[in-house]
Amino acid sequence: MARQLVITQNITLDGVVEATDDWFGPADSDGDGGTDMLATVREHMAEEVGFLVGRQTFEDMRGFWPNQTGDTTGITAHLDDVAKYVVSSTLTDPRWQNSTVLRGGDTLTKEVVEVLADGPDGTVGVTGSIRLCHDLLAADLVDEMRLFVFPVVLGRGRRLFPDGVELRSLSLAGSRSFRSGVTLQRYRLR
Repeated sequence: MARQLVITQNITLDGVVEATDDWFGPADSDGDGGTDMLATVREHMAEEVGFLVGRQTFEDMRGFWPNQTGDTTGITAHLDDVAKYVVSSTLTDPRWQNSTVLRGGDTLTKEVVEVLADGPDGTVGVTGSIRLCHDLLAADLVDEMRLFVFPVVLGRGRRLFPDGVELRSLSLAGSRSFRSGVTLQRYRLR
């Protein structure tokens, strides 16, 4: 496997990715705590050699995941261990192990692009970080999108694809339905 950049997002039917109002809660209501989805998330985590996020998403995650005790999902352990790259023009001390600050702010700098190109084979994952995702898509750096589509329509909120973005030649790499009604749709962009 070569190095690839993969965006993974929870998304509503109408394309909203901003996590407001706990709209992504239905995955936990399938009677078994979402174990079929969790198994897929664990498969994705096993592929990751790096995790790229913007400052706000990083700070939100840093404020939550390292404080989880007794986490049986494996997410805390993965996020502690994986190489984390934070694109920020203001963050100086990441205060989370295995974290590197990449100077960027609102734009993709040469440093960010080099991190995406260099390093061990495997997946560099991106989640949240909507503005960063927009920049990565516009720069044609994304290899695959993994969209967990929730059976919810919000009619408002930030979207993964802002007005004016045009992506063609997406190829469906796979899809899967979960007991909760959520589906995973995987698209290759390259």
